[in-house]
Amino acid sequence: MTSKIINEDKPNSLPINFTGITGRGQPETAAPSQINHQNSLNEILIFARHKNASDVHLGALKPIVFRQYGKLKNITPENLSAEHVKNIVSTGLPSEIIELFEQSGDAEYVHTIVGYGRFRVSIMKQRNGWDLTARLIPLDIPKFEDTGMPSSCSNLTKWAQGMVLITGPAGCGKTTTLAVLVEMINQNRHDHIISIEEPIEIVYEPKQSQITQREINVHTLSQANALRAALREDPDILVVSELRDLASIQLAVSAAETGHLVFGTMNTINAAQTISRVVDSFPAEDQSIIRNMISESLRGVICQQLIPRKDGTGMIPAYEILIVSPPVASLIRSGKIGQINNAITTSRAIGMILMDNSLEILAKKDLITKAEACERASNPAAMALLLINRNIPKSKINEADSTNGTILNDLIQFGVLEEVSSSEVRVKQNAELKEDFIKKIARNDSDKIWEILMQSI
Repeated sequence: MTSKIINEDKPNSLPINFTGITGRGQPETAAPSQINHQNSLNEILIFARHKNASDVHLGALKPIVFRQYGKLKNITPENLSAEHVKNIVSTGLPSEIIELFEQSGDAEYVHTIVGYGRFRVSIMKQRNGWDLTARLIPLDIPKFEDTGMPSSCSNLTKWAQGMVLITGPAGCGKTTTLAVLVEMINQNRHDHIISIEEPIEIVYEPKQSQITQREINVHTLSQANALRAALREDPDILVVSELRDLASIQLAVSAAETGHLVFGTMNTINAAQTISRVVDSFPAEDQSIIRNMISESLRGVICQQLIPRKDGTGMIPAYEILIVSPPVASLIRSGKIGQINNAITTSRAIGMILMDNSLEILAKKDLITKAEACERASNPAAMALLLINRNIPKSKINEADSTNGTILNDLIQFGVLEEVSSSEVRVKQNAELKEDFIKKIARNDSDKIWEILMQSI
């Protein structure tokens, strides 16, 4: 139950069998209650799905290992021998895949099990024998409201033309986020969607839209070939699984400029780096023109990370959102990419947010640990300070104020407090927290105000 092989080496011709199965349907077998070296590849993968694992690792002289909620976990007490791994892999995969793997030492493909979905599998030869790694592809596309994405992201699916980029490190859920946005278009627009993927992971079922899914080395020889062909196939929406080289980025930008809506992914960690990566992929003499093109065609950037929940029940995403407003477009056009973060900070009202602010919110809601937030922040020291300070209800200060509300305003004006919401403030970073200074501001109520401030840090 496998799709055809996808291999790094570019083939001279495509396989004759280019169709595959979705992995949907009623399971033909129950999940095993436990596994060991005698189980088949399918049984191991089914067990992994049952245990909510995201990845499976089989390697010589190592136990069977699952990645669960971001952490590797040994599933079997005993190690697999080189022969165990070779037997599991060679009996679980079609002979033509094993033959190509034996010749090249590496192979990547999508394995499907009816009722248990699709698995992106990589196999390789290494010092001790064979290794297999399988990524579990989600069975269903989540609903937008269940993802935690800011509502501003849904508006990115409503453009007639332009470019939307979803970015982040490997394994952060970019494919799922991309699928959520494509599925929103599929459900709400009467358009032709063409996806170019390596490999096809999530299989879409056409609803309001017509969907054409193409896999590199199975349905087309290269990403560039597929993008060029797509422009002649009456597309409204182009979905590119990964923009990784100059040719694909050039074609994506050109497609966005010529009236198509393009969605793509990149392995960048924030919005500013994403824009720099796109611009820097072009020759230096073309970059001024490219900045103009991107300022006009880029609609938004969604950067994300997946973080283990504090209660150990799963993973939760943190997002950085850039919406290309006129001020942002002006920064891109003039090459002031370093000021993008300031633009995001001052534009939260229209749905923008920095990654560090997302991490701060998740930590303060007690959904992730403070240690995780600091470790993943661009400025760990600043994040630590933000998480130490507790928010203060404005009403608490006003209750201690006998001057009808002037103390709160004065504390903000003199840089002691900063607003975090319509109802809360916090001690500002690097604020002058000296008791004599607070007495000058709070006067007769200084003792009560000083106590409130001290309790918040």
